Amino acid sequence: MKNWGKMSRAERDAAYNNSDAVKNSPALNEARIAASAAFRNAHREHLDLAYGPKERNTWDLFPAKDPNAPCFVFIHGGYWQRNSKDQFASLIAGAYERGWSAALPGYTLAPDATLTEIVDEIHQALDWLGANGGKHGIEGKVVLSGWSAGGHLTAQCFGHRRVSAGLSISGVFELGPIRDTYLNDKMQFTEDELVKLSPLRLPMVKKPLAIAYGTAELPPLVEDSRKLHSRRAAEHLPGALIPVAGANHFTILDALRADGELIKQLTVLPL
Repeated sequence: MKNWGKMSRAERDAAYNNSDAVKNSPALNEARIAASAAFRNAHREHLDLAYGPKERNTWDLFPAKDPNAPCFVFIHGGYWQRNSKDQFASLIAGAYERGWSAALPGYTLAPDATLTEIVDEIHQALDWLGANGGKHGIEGKVVLSGWSAGGHLTAQCFGHRRVSAGLSISGVFELGPIRDTYLNDKMQFTEDELVKLSPLRLPMVKKPLAIAYGTAELPPLVEDSRKLHSRRAAEHLPGALIPVAGANHFTILDALRADGELIKQLTVLPL
């Protein structure tokens, strides 16, 4: 990537614009949303369970037959300002088919919530799952995961006591450059947030964290994933770096299918 300080605003915007970088992303999103609607329609028993007072403070839970099976918790992406949990239900189907429980938390989007508030909501959601998951057949160890903004939230929140390990997919782990792009129009990051909510600036959580990215992704996302893994590896912390060959920011999600590369890595994480 060019010298960030010498790049124009248009170049900086393009550096983080995944939708423009992947020309067929609308079709890929539509296919995922349709598959997710079908999955939710087939599993209606534990949907939209409130964990907090706001409209998006809800869980979709998909308990396994065995209450003690691991639980794959997936946080949706959209740069903290787009999408909803119901549009990503198909992505937990691979883990569910392998006998895991699965769950998706919703969260308030920017600008209606700051990133500080969004992070707090994920913690609230995990608190609720710890207190109430057993009532819905989910008592096993939690692997926290997410894609894009959800990848960031995974790295930021997987230190929660209810979480045993993490799988962060295509995340942003340093927020500083984001402030210089169109994304900050809604996020309005403060200096304090840049420090406290950039996983690369924080002490490393001593739990297993697998970090995945597509080799055809935009350079900042690739670099952030490599840097976070390097920081963790320097402290001898567990968790693989998973470069998914040829995958872009959207097609990497195919690796979450039951026989996909990321599901295979998920099942070997030490819990």
